[in-house]
Amino acid sequence: MSVKYVYFFGDGTAEGRGDMKNLLGGKGANLAEMTSIGLPVPAGFTITTEVCTEFYDNDRHYPQGLEAEVDQHLARVETMMGKTFGDAANPLLVSVRSGSRASMPGMMDTVLNLGLNDATVKGIIAQSGDERFAYDSYRRFIQMYANVVMNLDGDILEHLLEQKKEQKGVHEDTALTADDLRDLVAQFKNRIKEELGKPFPDDPKEQLWGAVGAVFGSWMNPRAITYRRLNGIPADWGTAVNIQSMVFGNMGDDCATGVAFTRDPATGEDYFYGEYLVNAQGEDVVAGTRTPQPINKAKHKQGDLPAMEDVLPDCYLQLVKIRETLEHHYKDMQDIEFTIEKHKLYMLQTRTGKRTAKAAVKIAVDMVNEGLISEKEAILRVAPEQLDQLLHPSLDPAAEKIVVAKGLPASPGAVSGEIVFTADEAEEAAKLGGKVILVRIETSPEDIHGMHAAQGILTARGGMTSHAAVVARGMGKCCVAGCGDIKVDYRNESFSTPGGEIFKKGDVITLDGSTGEVMQGEVATVKPEMTGEFGTLMGWVDQYRRLRVRTNADTPHDAQVARDFGAEGIGLCRTEHMFFEGDRIMAVREMILAADVDGRKRALDKILPMQKRDFLGLFRVMKGLPVTIRLLDPPLHEFLPHSDAEIEALAQELKVSAGILKAKVESLHEFNPMLGHRGCRLAVTFPEVYDMQVRAIMEAACELIKNDRYEIVPEIMIPLVSEVKELAILRANAIRICEEVIAQYGVKVTYLIGTMIELPRAALTADAIAVEAEFFSFGTNDLTQTTYGLSRDDAGRFLPSYVEQEIYPNDPFVSIDQAGVGLLVEMGCVKGRQTRPDIKLGICGEHGGEASSVIFCHKIGLDYVSCSPFRVPIARLAAAHAVLLEED
Repeated sequence: MSVKYVYFFGDGTAEGRGDMKNLLGGKGANLAEMTSIGLPVPAGFTITTEVCTEFYDNDRHYPQGLEAEVDQHLARVETMMGKTFGDAANPLLVSVRSGSRASMPGMMDTVLNLGLNDATVKGIIAQSGDERFAYDSYRRFIQMYANVVMNLDGDILEHLLEQKKEQKGVHEDTALTADDLRDLVAQFKNRIKEELGKPFPDDPKEQLWGAVGAVFGSWMNPRAITYRRLNGIPADWGTAVNIQSMVFGNMGDDCATGVAFTRDPATGEDYFYGEYLVNAQGEDVVAGTRTPQPINKAKHKQGDLPAMEDVLPDCYLQLVKIRETLEHHYKDMQDIEFTIEKHKLYMLQTRTGKRTAKAAVKIAVDMVNEGLISEKEAILRVAPEQLDQLLHPSLDPAAEKIVVAKGLPASPGAVSGEIVFTADEAEEAAKLGGKVILVRIETSPEDIHGMHAAQGILTARGGMTSHAAVVARGMGKCCVAGCGDIKVDYRNESFSTPGGEIFKKGDVITLDGSTGEVMQGEVATVKPEMTGEFGTLMGWVDQYRRLRVRTNADTPHDAQVARDFGAEGIGLCRTEHMFFEGDRIMAVREMILAADVDGRKRALDKILPMQKRDFLGLFRVMKGLPVTIRLLDPPLHEFLPHSDAEIEALAQELKVSAGILKAKVESLHEFNPMLGHRGCRLAVTFPEVYDMQVRAIMEAACELIKNDRYEIVPEIMIPLVSEVKELAILRANAIRICEEVIAQYGVKVTYLIGTMIELPRAALTADAIAVEAEFFSFGTNDLTQTTYGLSRDDAGRFLPSYVEQEIYPNDPFVSIDQAGVGLLVEMGCVKGRQTRPDIKLGICGEHGGEASSVIFCHKIGLDYVSCSPFRVPIARLAAAHAVLLEED
C-alpha cells in the first residue's frame, strides 16, 4: 500500500483527526477536528510532516507521487467550493500555511491569496463585484509571495506602498482606490524583475509549489531554529503544509478577520479575549498596521473602537457559541483565528493557547471546578518551568525598554539598580538603603556578602551553573551570567557594550533574569502574586508525588523561604559560605596561615561557636525535618586575598609580614583547584578542620534536643570522596567527635554520615563506598564537570554553539545528561543499594530543580531531590508530573 501524504478536510468530512498532530501538525489536525465536529471551516488539505522529513533527507526533493496526490485533493476542493484553481472566469484562491506538531507562532511562513494573476484577478472582480477588493488582494499576494518565496526584502515593496499613500495624501491602505492598487501591482512586478532579474510567476501551479517549498524551507530558517532550541522542539519533527480555500475578510464592511482566546491568556480569567478588524486580512491584526478593535464590550474602555459585539452582532453570537464548543471539546483554553466574509463566519485555526504561569494555574484550577478536567489533568496542564514567573518579579509587559546587552538567564526575576563593581560597595550601599546591581567579570565565594546585598548580579563570564548563577538562584536573586557582550573595566569602574555605550558606577540598569537581557535605566516591574489557585494546585501536587523535595540553603533566611515554598528539609548546606561572614573570615585566615596543628586549633576554636550558631539557626527553621550539612569543600586559597594591596592590608591586620603572607598564598596556588586539594582531601591532611565542624553540628543538635526537645537527625556529608578508604578514615573521626559530644550532653541522638557522589570513580565503586556511607547525595554539578571534562565556569563560551549545532541536545549543566552522567547516578544507586538496601539517596546539584532532571530522578528511584529555595515548587510539580506521566 502506497504512503498517504495528503489529508482532506471540508464540509463536515475530514480524513484526519485531532490526535494526529505528529503527522498533520497542530494546525492540520485541529482543522480536521473542527471540520468533524461541525464547525464552519473552509475546505482544504494538509501535506504531512513526513513530506518535510523526506524533503530534507532527499536534498529538498519531494517524494514520488506527491504532486499527483496534491492535484487529486485540489480537484476535490474545487468541486466542493464550486471554483477552479487557475480559471480566469471563476478562480479558486488558496492560502498556504505551516503547521508543526508544537505551536510555533510566527516562526514559519504563510502565503495568502495564492492563485492570482492578471487573468484571475478579473474573475475575482466578477465574483465579488468589487474591483478594489480584487486588486487589494492581488497586491497583498505579490508582497507576501515576493518576500516569503522569492526572498525579496519586504521593505522594498512596502516603500512603494508608502510612496503611493503619500502621493494620494492618505494614511491607511484602505483609503487607496482600485486604480491606485492596480498601479501598485504593476509597480511591484516591475520592481521584482529589477531586483531579482526574473519576473513574478503568473502560473498558479508554479505559485503553489513555490509556496509549499517556502513553507517547508522555513522550518530551517534562523528564527524557527532559535525558537525550537529555546522550547526544546526537535528538528526532526518537521512541519506540515496546509492548503486551504481562501475566505476574505477584506471584501467590504460586512467582512472582518480576528484572533481570540477563549480565556484571558495573561490572567486566566474566564473572559472571551480577542481583537478583530473590519475589511481586513489576518496579517493586518497581528502586524500592527491598523489599530484592532475588541471583540466584546465586557472590558470596553472609553475611546476604544466599536466592538464586534455591536458591529457584527450575529457573527459575534455565533463566535461565542463556537468558543463554548471548542472549550468543551478540547477541555482547554484555545487560541482561535476567524474570518467573516459577507456576514458568514469561518474558523481558520484553533490551538491550545499560550498563557502566562498565572493564567495556566488559574485556568487549570477553574476547569477542575467546572468539571471539565480532573485534578491529575490540571497538574499536567501547568509546566513546571512556568512557575518561575510566579515566584519572581517580572518586567511590566507595557513598559518601554532599551536592551544594551544579552547574557544567560541564570536566575529569574527583574530588577533595577545602580551599578557597583565590588561586593563591599554593594554591602555599603545596601546598609544605606540603596538598590544596586553588582557587576563582576565573574564572582567568587568571597563576593557572597555583596551578592546578598545587591538587587541583582551581572557577570561577564560563567555559565548557567557558575558560582554567580548557583548562589543567585539559592538566594532568589536575579542574575544575568556569562554576558560576553559587556567588557568590564574595574580600573575605570565602567563597562562597555557592543553598541559603544559606556556605563559607569552609579548608572542605573535593569536586568531580566528570565531572558538574560540588560537594559538601560529603570524599567517598571510587576510583583508576583501567590494566588489561592496556586495553593490549591500545589495541594493536589503533593497528593500524587512520591519524590521528596528538599532545598539547598546555607542561612536561616534561605531555609525559611524554602520551607514556605514546601521544602521538606535541607539537602545541601554549603558550610564554606558561612566562613566568609565578616566576623569570622579573619579567624579562617588565621587558621590557614597557622604554622602548626596547635595554631590551627586555636583559630578553629574561635570559629566553633560561630558555626554552632549557624547550625542552631538552620535546625530551628527546619524543626522536625532532615538537614544535610556538607563539610568544607573548596580549596583554602579561596579564603585568602590575591592582589598585593589586599595582601598588604591583611598582613597589617594579622600583624605578620606581607612577604610571609604572600608566600603562603603562592604555596596554596593550584593549576587546577577544582581537582586539587579540596573536600575530603583537606580533611585527610588537616583533620582538625572537619573535627571542628562535626563538633559544631552535634553541639547544636544536642542542645536543641536537650533544651527544646527537638527531634533532629543531623546528616553529615563528606565531599569529593573517590576512594572508600578516604571515607573510612573521616567517618571514624566524625563518629569519635559525635559520641564525645553526645556523652557530654547526656542525650540520645541519631545521626547519619554519608558522602557526596560527584566523581565518576565514586559512582563506579559505590558498592564499596556504601559500606561506610549511610546516604549518598549526588552532586551532579561536579559530576557533570568530571564526566564531560568541562569547566562549568568556562564552558559557557562554547556550549551554546554545541547546543545550536545539536552536538549536545541541551546544556548538560542545566538538564542532566541521562545517557552519561545519569547512567553514573543510576549505577551509583543500584550499587549502593546492593550493599546497603536502606541507604538514603538524593541529588543536590542544580539539576534538582530542573523539571526533566527531576522526572529522571523519579524514574531511577531516588528518595529526594534538593534545589534552590525558589525552585522548590518547580521540583514539587515536576515530581508529580513524573508519577502521572507513568500512568499515561
